[in-house]
Amino acid sequence: MAIKDNINIKDHKTTCASKILESFISPFDATVIEKLKAADVIFIGKTNMDEFAMGSSSENSIFGAVKNPYDPERVAGGSSGGSAVAVAIGACDAALGSETGGSIRQPASFTGLVGVKPTYGRVSRYGLVAYASSLDQIGAFAKTSEDAALILKTIAGHDVHDSTSAAEPVPDYDRVVGKEIKGLKIGLPEEYFAEGLDPEIRSGIMNAVRQLEKEGAKIETFSLPQTRYAIATYYIIATAEASSNLARYDGVRYGYRAQDAGDLNEMYEKTRSEGFGEEVKRRILLGTYVLSAGYYDAYYKKAMQVRRLIKDELNSAFQKYDAIITPTTPTTAFRLGEKIDDPLTMYLMDIYTVTANLAGICAMNAPVGKNSDRLPFGLQIMAPAFKEECLFQLGAFFEK
Repeated sequence: MAIKDNINIKDHKTTCASKILESFISPFDATVIEKLKAADVIFIGKTNMDEFAMGSSSENSIFGAVKNPYDPERVAGGSSGGSAVAVAIGACDAALGSETGGSIRQPASFTGLVGVKPTYGRVSRYGLVAYASSLDQIGAFAKTSEDAALILKTIAGHDVHDSTSAAEPVPDYDRVVGKEIKGLKIGLPEEYFAEGLDPEIRSGIMNAVRQLEKEGAKIETFSLPQTRYAIATYYIIATAEASSNLARYDGVRYGYRAQDAGDLNEMYEKTRSEGFGEEVKRRILLGTYVLSAGYYDAYYKKAMQVRRLIKDELNSAFQKYDAIITPTTPTTAFRLGEKIDDPLTMYLMDIYTVTANLAGICAMNAPVGKNSDRLPFGLQIMAPAFKEECLFQLGAFFEK
């Protein structure tokens, strides 16, 4: 397995693809690493990523951009692009990534892989470098649903080191692989198939959905009107939490420290100015702004209220449907450099994925085809919290 470079492995570097942590050696193993070591996993190395997991293209890295194996002129997706590519090219059997708003599912779609974001709390975050603590979750890339199920079974479970990890029992996920899907109720939200979706992706997903219908699944279209607020809500909450979490990188305790500072304040300022990349600085500034006096109620508090509405709306849909199917991304992999100078366009690449993180439910990318340029794409399966079995059951069906 390969491991995204924001997950700690004892006595190895954890850089988060940032200058500010370029020489940091981890003094401990993340809980997921302890569990994988106990299962006799062989680690082949750490993988490149967007700095501090902030990005949708894996271009924001001190190591340079990650390239898509299907077309090296295109991105591999982000922020877990390196982990996706490592699996896609066969350098390893599987890889760990992390998700805050689509950082596993989106690169999985761009590279033709299974990419799983478990329910919030299903996997311990102890040893994962924090970006946005109420959204972050460790997940896996694999070639098949069965492999992904085995990995999740190995890394899931309650952890005394992480108070947000759930005490829910961990099922044998791999046992549902191959289980028939007759009788499953599947919802297709209209808002996810509207303007902005690549016609070839829409066509590929609808072909896959028709296969479900042939096998006896019940398909219905329905509406998720709160979805339109998801991307704005996500980028307020995520940047606010990032601003708070990244305050610890000050040059005092560990990591990069700027030289020739006249006093403590100048040392903080120079360290953070020199150590962080442009996208990380942008998100810290956005987050600090929405948390500042006079703006907290208008932005952060309001975003948290909308988040509750989005979560309630999804939970209400799951009273009726076993799973929801949507596109994972609006397009296939875009060209390197195409969106890097246009943050808003880049942020909209997460438009279909952030909802699952805001609601804390589980979701997965299942590869379903390639477009006319031979670039892969997938569909997204969302299931209720702690119902990952449904993801693997449907994912295995699409593979078959």
